[in-house]
Amino acid sequence: MSKTNAFTSLPIVDISALRGTDPVARARVAAELGDAARNIGFLYVTGHGMAPSLFDDLVAAATEFFARPVDEKMKVYIGQSTNHRGYVPVGEEVFYGASKDLKEAYDLAEDLPADDADYVAGNPMLGPNQWPELPGFRTRVGAYYDAVMSVGRDLLHGFAEALGQAPDFFDEFVTKPPSQLRLVHYPFNPEAVDATGIGAHTDYECFTLLHVTAPGLEVMNGAGEWIDIPPLPGAFVVNIGDMLETWTNGLFTATSHRVRKVQEERYSFPLFFNVDYYTRVAPLPAFIREGEPVRPALVAGEHLHAQTAQSFTYLRKRIEAGTLKLPESALGLSSFGQEARQKIAR
Repeated sequence: MSKTNAFTSLPIVDISALRGTDPVARARVAAELGDAARNIGFLYVTGHGMAPSLFDDLVAAATEFFARPVDEKMKVYIGQSTNHRGYVPVGEEVFYGASKDLKEAYDLAEDLPADDADYVAGNPMLGPNQWPELPGFRTRVGAYYDAVMSVGRDLLHGFAEALGQAPDFFDEFVTKPPSQLRLVHYPFNPEAVDATGIGAHTDYECFTLLHVTAPGLEVMNGAGEWIDIPPLPGAFVVNIGDMLETWTNGLFTATSHRVRKVQEERYSFPLFFNVDYYTRVAPLPAFIREGEPVRPALVAGEHLHAQTAQSFTYLRKRIEAGTLKLPESALGLSSFGQEARQKIAR
């Protein structure tokens, strides 16, 4: 095992050159992204160009929403949505092998109209958001979503170049993606010493851009050790997800992570950058080598929905009742990342 895989901290990559025209600078950034994706699966990203006010407005909107009474938040309960949008109460989400998570959340994605063809046809991840009746909430959260999706597209171009492809290689797959933004609230709980806030897992999409207000994130390194990843002011924490691990046949690493030691009040805002729902994701020919196993192909949206359905209580109840059926290709939870490789017990 290399020293790099037994990492104890994350690299910092300034991606500002991805928005420029200097090919040498772009190539340098792409090489740094590729190195982090291959050896760690996590990194800090700076130079993203997002105004600090967007973060401030998002935190303010989340603080106002989660401070509302539970019965008011439940007016936009995710369980009354057919496309997985809305409020997630404490205990709703349960990851593989973990107790119920000590958090509440609000989930949204691209706000499609009610007459969108995929939504009308019953797509489980595409459609309109459930917006709470809170002045300014939709405007502030929507502005952040649009801005962070733009950063995600920059990163996607950088990862494409890191794989030896043209920057726009993946663009045809990002026209109406189910890229979710989560507003997550961990309440103050002085008794939560060493209690898991969110179970160990990998992310189901291409990659994640995370903004947090307090420590708590831990990442598993190649030695099976949990490493603390504190927030870096002005930076995103970015991690590789299942789709990029599949496209690269395991060259890029979807690293297992979790939230622990959550004592202080904490807000977390992950944007799960994904490709279009019906995108077939299979290892690219350049990463298939004779004598080595080839990862099975996945349909991006089906994988996202299947993994989501196995970790949310309201969806698990639908499966048990027979009103929801997982696709035959559905993988079990914890099928990617360091834990899947090493079969390390939580």
